[in-house]
Amino acid sequence: MKAKTPNAIDAYVGERVRLRRKLLGMSQVSLSESLGITFQQLQKYEKGVNRVGASRLQRIAEVLGVPIGFFFDEEKSQAAGLRLSADTDEVAHFIASKEGLALTRAFIAIENPNIRRRLLALARSLGSTQSVADEYGWDHADETRG
Repeated sequence: MKAKTPNAIDAYVGERVRLRRKLLGMSQVSLSESLGITFQQLQKYEKGVNRVGASRLQRIAEVLGVPIGFFFDEEKSQAAGLRLSADTDEVAHFIASKEGLALTRAFIAIENPNIRRRLLALARSLGSTQSVADEYGWDHADETRG
């Protein structure tokens, strides 16, 4: 009998484990110790190399403070499941980066909703400005144009 191999859903679950762990600022070592496994085993789960059993996934959800559905919610794992959309995948990778985590935490710390809206509007306008600069081949020194 052939052993079951991981599939796209396993990889997606692993991505969600990694994303949540990073959003909490938790290391692989810390999470793996809480789960009673090696950090190498956790790495394999996060990369989708190894499948996560149901009881282990339940424990991961408890430690990370999320319901089990968190690991499958992305549009019901793209209708029973394949990967994140390219756009969502890009966002997830950014949020899991050092800069993304820092930006997210700083934004969450802003209590005034008006300031949050203004900051979001500023970020959108800067993104639009960068798109125009890229389109015309302007470098950052030319940002006064347009």
